Amino acid sequence: MSISILFSYIILGLTLAAPIGPVNSARLDKGIKNGFWHAWIVGAGSMIADAIFMLLVYVGMVQFLDVPAVQVFLWLFGGFVLIYSGIESMVSIKSFSVESVRKRDSLGKCFLTGFVMSISSPLSILFWLGIYGSVLAKTASENGTGDLLIYSSMIFIGLTLWDVFVASLTTTFRRYFHSNILVIISTLSGISLIGFGVYFGYQGIIALFG
Repeated sequence: MSISILFSYIILGLTLAAPIGPVNSARLDKGIKNGFWHAWIVGAGSMIADAIFMLLVYVGMVQFLDVPAVQVFLWLFGGFVLIYSGIESMVSIKSFSVESVRKRDSLGKCFLTGFVMSISSPLSILFWLGIYGSVLAKTASENGTGDLLIYSSMIFIGLTLWDVFVASLTTTFRRYFHSNILVIISTLSGISLIGFGVYFGYQGIIALFG
């Protein structure tokens, strides 16, 4: 097992976490409004969900995801969570100020936001089934099954590094940006969440009636 291979799996974890999506939008929103730890804990909740997906793929317990009723539920529930979070984010902007909002949201609530967004997201499920499943297959064929857990841990380290990076970025935003700019960023995050939610809901309706 070479250092370069381990490093490549850390990079893979960073790559998996980096695309703009619901969780990253929520990270930015919570971090800008409340600070580093609130952004970080959103990512921590998401990573717990990611770990569950990785475990399901790892042990092969993914057959239930092929059930149409389960897929419809995930699309619709995921859409509801995202739309609710986006609306809540935008409504709270009315009382936004950099000084007054720190720690207004509890860490537990932020953790639950990240976890529920990821665990209920069909895109996350398909993402992990497709990407992580293929990574496991490739790794097993090239290096055997003995080191699969180590490689999986490297992917998780990459996810953790991205979470810390985004949380640090939001802290920088709070420090150097004035309130109006932070409100704009938070508004865009809320719109992004609602947009993803509408898309999820639309896919769920298609799956239900199609």
